[in-house]
Amino acid sequence: MRDIRHFIDGAAFEGASGRFGDVFNPNTGEVQARVQLATVSEMDRAVQSAQAAFEGWSSTNPQRRARVMFEFKRLVEANMNELAEMLSSEHGKVIADSKGDIQRGLEVIEFACGIPHALKGEYTLGAGPGIDVYSSRQALGVVAGITPFNFPAMIPMWMFGVAIAVGNTFILKPSERDPSVPVRLGELMMEAGAPKGVLNVVHGDKTAVDAILAHPDIHAVSFVGSSDIAHYVYQTGAQHGKRVQAMGGAKNHGIVMPDADLDQVIKDLSGAAYGSAGERCMALPVVVPVGKKTADELRERLIAEIPTLRVGVSTDDQAHYGPVVSAQHRDRVAGWISKGVEEGAELVVDGRDFSLQGHEKGYFIGPSLFDHVTT
Repeated sequence: MRDIRHFIDGAAFEGASGRFGDVFNPNTGEVQARVQLATVSEMDRAVQSAQAAFEGWSSTNPQRRARVMFEFKRLVEANMNELAEMLSSEHGKVIADSKGDIQRGLEVIEFACGIPHALKGEYTLGAGPGIDVYSSRQALGVVAGITPFNFPAMIPMWMFGVAIAVGNTFILKPSERDPSVPVRLGELMMEAGAPKGVLNVVHGDKTAVDAILAHPDIHAVSFVGSSDIAHYVYQTGAQHGKRVQAMGGAKNHGIVMPDADLDQVIKDLSGAAYGSAGERCMALPVVVPVGKKTADELRERLIAEIPTLRVGVSTDDQAHYGPVVSAQHRDRVAGWISKGVEEGAELVVDGRDFSLQGHEKGYFIGPSLFDHVTT
């Protein structure tokens, strides 16, 4: 069994907690690896490494830091296929979606490549009688990111790209469901020329999260995940005097107007609602048509469109989406569908009994559609 280790001080770090999480292949339902779960002392070891790296990294001029980001971008692009296959094997999204996941993260890395300009301060002459005012931007120190399973490349790069470019050092606590890509990103950052300790990856569960939120040498925390945990992270981090941004519970809603181009609407909805098996922060699971005529036509078109959606394994380049990330999540979605029926909604298309031939133990669920949904 392959063990996924922490990445601390520029190298793989063997954890000593004796606790592991299973990493599944959602296409087959099989355990493919174990991920080590950190102790408080192991998190502290990562913070010490980041703290030791901070003085030298923050005093490195922004142009040199930007060159590291340029090289990191090049390395990620050069390893795109490897990263996408690794991501799909643990998350379940199709390869095209995995490449999109990585590319969206790279867009922020591209922004970080221009950090010398973004870091410029301001100077105001004569703000008051005999008073001039200037401002400068300085790095905070050690900062941390706690990221979700659904975008294991994009969201970490969103967080650590700018944080590192401006001179901070970073602790990344990725989801334990798909942890391999974040570790690989840490390796590539070192290969790009970042000093050891600038980017550390520590795996874990609530123990690791609480260690981040309570550690006195971590000055800021960024979080993406569920609303309940976002509230917990914000409250706990603020109690410990940290800057916190906590983003939770995002989903989109759509309104279809009577004069909408329904051909385009159906095309957009099928991707927005069902793409990546709905496991996107900005998925679009709720649509409100304006007027009965619009609603009836939209319903009929969706009924015709849904059977054309191909559900397949991650490596199927014809598949529109793959499995969900875990058996628990598949069962939870099926439970939500059952609850909708119990509460009086009309289940027009039922995907609960979907099974992919040859992958019956995979975490697949078919596209489903409700109509006449009550509050």
